[in-house]
Amino acid sequence: MGRTSDAREKIISAAQSLIELRGYSALGVAEICKTAGVPKGSFYYFFESKEALALTVIDEHWAGQRRDWTRILRSDTEPLQRLRQLFEETEARQRAGQKSCGTVSGCLFGNLTLELSNQTEAIRERLQEIFNAQVDMVESVVTEALQRGDVTVTDTHEAARSVVAQLEGQVLLAKLYNNTSQLSVLWANCLALLGARAPQAAANM
Repeated sequence: MGRTSDAREKIISAAQSLIELRGYSALGVAEICKTAGVPKGSFYYFFESKEALALTVIDEHWAGQRRDWTRILRSDTEPLQRLRQLFEETEARQRAGQKSCGTVSGCLFGNLTLELSNQTEAIRERLQEIFNAQVDMVESVVTEALQRGDVTVTDTHEAARSVVAQLEGQVLLAKLYNNTSQLSVLWANCLALLGARAPQAAANM
């Protein structure tokens, strides 16, 4: 049946790659298993449905992204510098992906939101939870920046929502145009959204 210790990880990895390249709806279990190099029976040993696999892919991807965001946003550097590093690493990942496969893959969460949020409640709720977690992480940094007098926003939660939405939207445009230069304005836009007191100084950090 192919129930080896790494069969589950092979299925998850294959599914994520295929979802990033083609989306979720067009994929079948047989194609996922073929790409993973495992028998079809192995799929149903680990996952009761394609939706269950998609939720696992989302969770695995978020676990990795959350580690990256935690490393960046909870570092000892100044708050605006942390946000800038988040944007720079996001841009670098998109550029690396384009160099590897020839296209800008975009954000897995954003792609699935557009494709599935009105089709499956379980996936919609999981993506909402991730978005809210991202906003909370960014808000803690914005709050610190406000306490230092680096920004002038008054509602740190809504400011954080705007920052995350702008990051997600800019990545979506980069995917749409298959052009990572769409990401070059991320930092300047973030400073404007936050009402940074000294945008030139902040941009040169």
